[in-house]
Amino acid sequence: MSYFKRRVGDHAEAEDLTQQVFMRLVATDDLERIEQAEGYVFTVAGNLLKDRGRRVSRRDERAFIAPNPDLIAELTREAVEDRSPERVLMGRESLADVLRTLDALGDKTRDIYILFRLENMKQREIASLLGIGQSTVEKHVVKATAHLARLYGPR
Repeated sequence: MSYFKRRVGDHAEAEDLTQQVFMRLVATDDLERIEQAEGYVFTVAGNLLKDRGRRVSRRDERAFIAPNPDLIAELTREAVEDRSPERVLMGRESLADVLRTLDALGDKTRDIYILFRLENMKQREIASLLGIGQSTVEKHVVKATAHLARLYGPR
């Protein structure tokens, strides 16, 4: 909640945004497989702030919020601290391992899974993009998820 409060400045709105984060976490079907839960929570929170920003700008296209120098400094510090060279390297290595694992499933399954999980595209959008049925996209996502769960899931 303090993350939101520092960014939106309104206690009630920070509470609402925090509740939305928890609602999204509860709705996530593979929450148990998320390796870096804190990073995932902050990704969800950041996306909510982006959505909020879009809504605010749509409401009043002329609205301009002057940048807060303290907030800019804090965000810069957080971004730098969260991306230590070791953490970036570990993330890249983990992603590279997963991508190599997905290669075993074939290009189409790998591409669909990347679009769905990493690019956050909706299954119907992927189906439209690739000219296939949504049920086909679902089957590829399930196939890739099951494959990764077998290899990286709890033992």
